[in-house]
Amino acid sequence: MLRVFVLFLIVFAGIIVGPILAGHQGYVLIQTDNYNIETSVTGLVIMLVVLILVLFFIEWILRRVLRTGARTRGWFAGRKSSKARKQTKAAMLKLAEGDHRQMEKLLARNADHADQPVVNYLLAAEAAQQRGDDIRTNQYLERAAEIADTDQMPVDITRVRIQLAQGEIHAARHGVDRLLGQSPRHPEILRLAEQAYLRTGAYGSLLEILPSMAKAEIHTDDELRVLQEQAYIGMMNQLMAEEGSDGLKRWWKDQSRKTRHEVALQIAMAKHLIECNDQDLAQEVILDGLKRQYDDRLVALMPKLRSGNPEQLEKTLYQLIKQNGPSPLLSSTLGQLLMKHGEWLKASEAFREALKQRPDAYDCAWLADALDKLHKPAEAAEMRREGLMLTLNNDQQR
Repeated sequence: MLRVFVLFLIVFAGIIVGPILAGHQGYVLIQTDNYNIETSVTGLVIMLVVLILVLFFIEWILRRVLRTGARTRGWFAGRKSSKARKQTKAAMLKLAEGDHRQMEKLLARNADHADQPVVNYLLAAEAAQQRGDDIRTNQYLERAAEIADTDQMPVDITRVRIQLAQGEIHAARHGVDRLLGQSPRHPEILRLAEQAYLRTGAYGSLLEILPSMAKAEIHTDDELRVLQEQAYIGMMNQLMAEEGSDGLKRWWKDQSRKTRHEVALQIAMAKHLIECNDQDLAQEVILDGLKRQYDDRLVALMPKLRSGNPEQLEKTLYQLIKQNGPSPLLSSTLGQLLMKHGEWLKASEAFREALKQRPDAYDCAWLADALDKLHKPAEAAEMRREGLMLTLNNDQQR
């Protein structure tokens, strides 16, 4: 618009000034090596105006041509975008159907023109992984990484998820560690870290992220407690395999009082110590646990002990029976301990007390052994018959 206005002013000035200079047109000479161009001032002005008009006309033609090209490109691009949206919707239906091959094809076609091309390529990568096509999986991941530019977290999360599915657990562990450094409370990263740490035996690392998992509300309190116990027991297994009883002792003493007072961990620790033949420390752990909180699982471990101080175990059992009453487990456990050092009469009385409350084939067998030692073969035979009938009935019910 400005250029048209300037041109109009030049023409208008020429119309007004032209007649005034009609008798005084002047003289213009343009001289080169080979040519001399002579004209009047008025002629030069007219030529300049014509030249400007020609240039404006050429510009107008070029602008029209370029606009037409842009519109054409825009039409094709819009058509591809529309097609990509339709294919993405169709791919989601194939996902619901479990048809990963078709899902992958639909997502990959025109992915560059989709509303979110990174998402298309990542979903296509997971579909290819489901089919077991590692080459295409990596191609889609690389393309997604190129498009994502600086926002690589979705790509890295998908890569770790695929690595876990492919069994590349150490690569997944490395990726998870890097992601946790970037976003330590991201829910999906924490879920993937849980899988990677459990599968690589990184139980210490798993314990470190449990508070973040609690804040992110990934699991319920009960699930987190089970996961914590699993991590601690995994560490016990590793220590027992690598360092034996000495390693377990050092590790147990280094734990906080709160950890050592967890009943589930006391049970696991006692089992590991019994397996390592560290009977005295196993007994100490069991008795310490029972002092603080009664638990049937700790009582059930007593007969497995081969301690040099069985009197302490028997004393604890008598106290528990006094506090809680003669339960079948307490009476049976007491009977088993009494049998170990030949107190057959007391043992038989304990087994009778247990059988009075509930029938049990094992207690019948132990009572029969005690009766044999007391020279009561008839009663012993009767107990064995009762135990055999209980065993047969149990087998039929199964």
